[in-house]
Amino acid sequence: MKRVTLILSLATAGCASSQRPAPTDRYLLTGTRLYVAPDAPPLDNAWVVVSGGKIEAMGSAPVAPPPGVRIEDTCSGGVITAGFQNSHVHFTDAAFAGAVSRPRDELQPPLSGMTTRFGFTTVVDTGSDPTNTEALRQRIERGELQGPAILTVGSPLYPRNGIPFYLRDLPPELLAQLPQPASMEEARAVVRTNAEGGAKGTKLFVATPQGGGEIRRMAAEIARAAADETHQRGGLVMVHPTDPEGVSAAVQAGVDVVVHTTIDSPKTGWSEALVGQMVARHVSLVPTLQLWGYELAKADVPTDVRDRLVGGAERQLAAFSSAGGQVLFGTDVGYMTDLDPTQEYVLMAHAGLTPMQILASLTSAPAARWSATERRGRVKPGFDADLVVLNGDPSTDVRRFADVKCTIRTGKALFVRASAE
Repeated sequence: MKRVTLILSLATAGCASSQRPAPTDRYLLTGTRLYVAPDAPPLDNAWVVVSGGKIEAMGSAPVAPPPGVRIEDTCSGGVITAGFQNSHVHFTDAAFAGAVSRPRDELQPPLSGMTTRFGFTTVVDTGSDPTNTEALRQRIERGELQGPAILTVGSPLYPRNGIPFYLRDLPPELLAQLPQPASMEEARAVVRTNAEGGAKGTKLFVATPQGGGEIRRMAAEIARAAADETHQRGGLVMVHPTDPEGVSAAVQAGVDVVVHTTIDSPKTGWSEALVGQMVARHVSLVPTLQLWGYELAKADVPTDVRDRLVGGAERQLAAFSSAGGQVLFGTDVGYMTDLDPTQEYVLMAHAGLTPMQILASLTSAPAARWSATERRGRVKPGFDADLVVLNGDPSTDVRRFADVKCTIRTGKALFVRASAE
């Protein structure tokens, strides 16, 4: 009976034969389990029908494809979820330089290795050369490159005379391009320029380390002006906070996303009141826990100190999540040369997030944050066929989130894991 129901549903969906996609564009994907959404029961022995880049139907039963629907053998047999979003990436690696004209064969391997290799069908670029990133985005959308949807914030805004010490080795001509607005109008002008260049939001560095313990801070009225201009244009405001005071300044400026937890001494940290303000004002958090171990290891910080500091960041995430805050997955990959996000999943779980909360941070939460809940973030008929097929079930081991068999965007397989990997 279930097989008959499936065939009838497929026939109904494609009853107008003149509108039915070509057979190669319509296929059946099967899996041992399907996570429809983080807040819905999973389906075992599941199937998904993809047609014209959209999800046509899905369900749970042993089925055979009706005429005209091929079985997608290569990507079948795993655990299926909605496509993942990495909400904190950078395309600053030299491998992406000159993206306007660089040959496809030189761009495709690093693009796949940083994004679709790990299931990311959407990424948020939180600060790179805007011209270069826009070229990547356009080449992906034209089909010249196989990659994720790219959302970008354009050129980040820094405090006046406040470029962080870790960026000072950039070429002088590049440093000169980094906006450091001295007035509200200058800040608004940068936001307008970014938006005209395709940016869907703004990133503010409200506090930047200068070395020797000095922190340079963006004037509150400048941060607020940039946030207001961004919101008037329908964009999101993302903030690099550096410390708890920076997080508080971000909340007061009316931002949407804090893109890091912070590394603090035991005497500081995020107070219950601060966490409550973040949640009350619907500020989302990208934890980037993996980044801290990476940075502290580079600085040769002893392992016990490193673990203590990362543990403090974990507690921030735990408090925020427990208070009902919206968590968005992100790693700062691109700045961080460790491409594999496995450790981020492990640290998020260690902070107390369940596998389904982590799945939400990858799928439904970013879709909601970016006002895309009507087309992505869950496996549902009519939604974009952005799918990830995993080799194992992340509910039993969160490391499985990084064990990707196939990454599919709008029905097209962008990454297929070789059997020898």
